[in-house]
Amino acid sequence: MHKIIINGGKALSGEVAVSGAKNSVVALIPAIILADDIVILDGVPAISDVDSLIEIIELMGAKVNYHEDTLEIDPRGVQDIPMPYGKINSLRASYYFYGSLLGRFGQAVVGLPGGCDLGPRPIDLHLKAFEAMGAKVSYEGQNMNLSTNGQKLHGAHIYMDTVSVGATINTMIAAAKANGRTVIENAAREPEIIDVATLLNNMGAHIRGAGTDMVTIEGVETLHGTRHQVIPDRIEAGTYIALAAAIGNGIKVTNVLYEHLESFIAKLEEMGVRMTVEEDAIFVEKQEALKAVTIKTSPYPGFATDLQQPLTPLLLRAQGRGSIIDTIYEKRINHVPELARMGAEISVVSGKIVYRGPSQLTGAQVKATDLRAGAALVIAGLMAEGKTEISNVEFILRGYASIIAKLTALGADIQISEA
Repeated sequence: MHKIIINGGKALSGEVAVSGAKNSVVALIPAIILADDIVILDGVPAISDVDSLIEIIELMGAKVNYHEDTLEIDPRGVQDIPMPYGKINSLRASYYFYGSLLGRFGQAVVGLPGGCDLGPRPIDLHLKAFEAMGAKVSYEGQNMNLSTNGQKLHGAHIYMDTVSVGATINTMIAAAKANGRTVIENAAREPEIIDVATLLNNMGAHIRGAGTDMVTIEGVETLHGTRHQVIPDRIEAGTYIALAAAIGNGIKVTNVLYEHLESFIAKLEEMGVRMTVEEDAIFVEKQEALKAVTIKTSPYPGFATDLQQPLTPLLLRAQGRGSIIDTIYEKRINHVPELARMGAEISVVSGKIVYRGPSQLTGAQVKATDLRAGAALVIAGLMAEGKTEISNVEFILRGYASIIAKLTALGADIQISEA
């Protein structure tokens, strides 16, 4: 167990580069199992979720070479072996192995997924799609058994009852080598879906419509090796932009795709945040008066649920009352009592976060309850007067590459130590 220790109240400045997208790479790695040759990913973030996925595919028999931000995977030796609960319950994205193993072997025995506790995140949409494509589902203890009884998956017309990034990606992965055509209606539209589809198409798949609400996959017999650049992490970018507005004295955030952040940037502009959008970077000025706003999350291209927590400390700088309504994950509120412990005037009323600012934060001992809540506490700790100690930092390291080094380079007094 480790702690992050922050001596806050220091204005930060300089430049910070965004790493590759966590929510892409956790799907790209399982998808590579479908290939018949070596696949190389560039721009892979140095996060613990990547380490966990590498451990899993190595156990399956893949050969892996990971150096700096380049990940080379040779999946030719992958075998159809059970992946028990204990090996994969640390990350939610383990469910992408369902699609890739079904697509390659026609069966999979995989432990139920773990990850952050954000309330109900059922995988029934994934299973509905697999069953429509010919798979049978059964359970044994904490493992799920998926099988096509020796047959290949076949194409199907699938309507997603709710918009789901994970189910859309998993269905694309499974359908890439299925017999015939698969159509996904009411598909999610996130940039990470386009990224996975791009990798699969570069491997020889035939996927059209990724990034729209209807995706069509024509199954192919084989998928070959390729090289692929992971897109920048829009959630990390938004986190550092929010940090820059909250405590920055002029910070440039690089490796940013503005079109992935339009709703987030629009909300910052509504607050009065001053920034300059460049071709692949955003410069955030030192801020003066900010205005309280109401945030309501929604599927892409709406305001991302993953960004409401990292934005919350900045909202506490604003003048007036505002609220946050998360329509995606009802339990994405666990950062609220931790921020209140630091002096924020913030609470949860009937499932809605309500706040009033500006709040003067004071250092305290707080706990990261999930990945994005941890990011919120890091920003709050940098804003606060005095020392903040954050426990459960393993959540933070799941999704933010080199966060201590990046913040130190901006002038933060931050370190990670044994708890």
